[in-house]
Amino acid sequence: MMQRPPPEDFSLKETRPHLGGGKITGDKLTSTYDLVEQMQYLYVRVVKAKELPGKDLTGSCDPYVEVKLGNYKGTTRHFEKKSNPEWNQVFAFSKDRIQASFLEATVKDKDVVKDDLIGRVVFDLNEVPKRVPPDSPLAPQWYRLEGTKGEKVRGELMLAVWFGTQADEAFPEAWHSDAATVSGTDALANIRSKVYLSPKLWYLRVNVIEAQDLIPSDKGRYPEVYVKAIVGNQALRTRVSQSRTINPMWNEDLMFVAAEPFEEPLILSVEDRVAPNKDEVLGRCAIPLQHLDKRFDHRPVNSRWFNLEKHIMVDGEKKEIKFASRIHMRICLEGGYHVLDESTHYSSDLRPTAKQLWKPNIGVLELGILNATGLMPMKNKDGRGTTDAYCVAKYGQKWIRTRTIIDSFTPRWNEQYTWEVFDPCTVITVGVFDNCHLHGGGEKNGGGGKDSRIGKVRIRLSTLETDRVYTHSYPLLVLHPNGVKKMGEIHLAVRFTCSSLLNMMYMYSVPLLPKMHYIHPLTVSQLDNLRHQATQIVSMRLTRAEPPLRKEVVEYMLDVGSHMWSMRRSKANFFRIMGVLSGLIAVGKWFEQICNWKNPITTVLIHLLFIILVVYPELILPTVFLYLFLIGVWYYRWRPRHPPHMDTRLSHADSAHPDELDEEFDTFPTSRPSDIVRMRYDRLRSIAGRIQTVVGDLATQGERLQSLLSWRDPRATALFVLFCLIAAVVLYVTPFQVVALLTQ
Repeated sequence: MMQRPPPEDFSLKETRPHLGGGKITGDKLTSTYDLVEQMQYLYVRVVKAKELPGKDLTGSCDPYVEVKLGNYKGTTRHFEKKSNPEWNQVFAFSKDRIQASFLEATVKDKDVVKDDLIGRVVFDLNEVPKRVPPDSPLAPQWYRLEGTKGEKVRGELMLAVWFGTQADEAFPEAWHSDAATVSGTDALANIRSKVYLSPKLWYLRVNVIEAQDLIPSDKGRYPEVYVKAIVGNQALRTRVSQSRTINPMWNEDLMFVAAEPFEEPLILSVEDRVAPNKDEVLGRCAIPLQHLDKRFDHRPVNSRWFNLEKHIMVDGEKKEIKFASRIHMRICLEGGYHVLDESTHYSSDLRPTAKQLWKPNIGVLELGILNATGLMPMKNKDGRGTTDAYCVAKYGQKWIRTRTIIDSFTPRWNEQYTWEVFDPCTVITVGVFDNCHLHGGGEKNGGGGKDSRIGKVRIRLSTLETDRVYTHSYPLLVLHPNGVKKMGEIHLAVRFTCSSLLNMMYMYSVPLLPKMHYIHPLTVSQLDNLRHQATQIVSMRLTRAEPPLRKEVVEYMLDVGSHMWSMRRSKANFFRIMGVLSGLIAVGKWFEQICNWKNPITTVLIHLLFIILVVYPELILPTVFLYLFLIGVWYYRWRPRHPPHMDTRLSHADSAHPDELDEEFDTFPTSRPSDIVRMRYDRLRSIAGRIQTVVGDLATQGERLQSLLSWRDPRATALFVLFCLIAAVVLYVTPFQVVALLTQ
């Protein structure tokens, strides 16, 4: 009999790494780079050269420097016909991979056939000094160039060579020996660690009130006028005005997302629907966003009249009409809202747009990205599987990207980053990706495709104890069409340091979102559309950075597409609701057992407690809160000791049917054959029919209660009114305690 393979381990594992040079976990650390393991590097700073001899027939040279350590070799850029070049480039060689005793820095002349040797400098690694940050940078020195036999040659090279760690200020911009197979300036920039900032997003509210003196081309008909507004790639329109005159009215709000710096104007056009699928522009105007009013609360801004421009064609040329129609609007940039670009449940920032409304920060979040283990091969190179992994972390407006570790299933990053925290009820997201933009060629060679997602981890700050270092290995779980799959594990160190306990406790007493979301709430459809526009703007801006943070990475981090229908998500949310209501259901069953005398002793005690509360009703609320207090104290010893992680059982990722997963990964609109779409549509109709029946039953019961006073059923209403009169008299003459006791 065949044995079933053991299930994959999706659990979270606590680790004890050597942070900051010591074996630390759970304690407060004090050094500056203390949430990562120290990594030793040999740094070589190539500054410049002077008096280099000519090697060409013209008596000039095209110099560059080759830094070689064993099998690893890095080169600077070359200059044409320059005997005194300046490079100022840094090379970093991992000490763990050093397999040589000498370092060579060779100056060469770039040539078409074979590069000529100008001279070199050789260093014995045993004599290289060590530098420990925050020491001052090591000063470079001039070294005379030597030939291949050790003889002195013409020319000098300025260098600085030292041993350091990843805390060195030269680390971020250095060429790394891990990237020895990568060539090209763009590719090298694409593997270095970078920090990005999301653009500052505003909601733009356009309240279209009315228009005056419109001039339709056909004056013998009533115009059907509406207003179209465009900001960038966002386009919205009002309803057709009910007042079909040349002075139509709307009083309708249109909401957009705009990002600083404001590059695109608001373009408004008043159009007349003259026939189906045929509209005539009656006027147009462009409004720069940087000149608009900014609103920080619910008080209305002043309205303004704008002139509408209209052009007509005369002999093939545009001619402007002198008489201008006008449109009356109230336009403002809303600073009191938080522009949602993430799912509310996993939001990393909840502050309003306007800085004037920000509260002081409550602490600092520090993240150490240590390493990953057991990564899966994501692409093929030279006939074998390989992975070039990097991490992206997003919290608030700050995105970070680690350097790419080339061709490794166990990459070690050991990079540390810091964020300011303004609300503890926020989430940091860490994603791991495979870099597909390092080598030339097509998608199969890893050059032209999208960066593949390896996995994602979320950590909610409210689940972390302050000033404690959490070191855990998180499984990287990805849902594929054939089920949930573990793509490896990522090792993180996290610490949340609170600067003001009072401010943090105050944040628990205020609403989750800024108050404008509750004073003037946006509709669900508006929020969904605005969030889509916000994610598109953020991904477009970050794609334009250098090196770019690519669209597929940003969309994966922001959960774009999570609102799409999924049978798995629906079942998971249903059981989540049932889990929340399980306490009430358990209380109902317990109450039924008491009423049926399943346990006589418990029933007698509950009746005694009920009589005491009836006689002394002022004890009801204190008793309830005391009971909740005792429950909280009782559960203290079972409190979680590590951050929560993805539960494959709760999300139904481990039990989803293959067809449900195929439906979840289907494109929108669908790309599946018609028979499969018909089957899924029938299944959705069946589920929606059951929901429709339950909702209809609830509505029926509500309508029956509502109709008791409406005289729709005269006999029922008469009986209910008579019952209310008798009950009012009885309750007036009978003490409340007696009534409560009689209800037992």
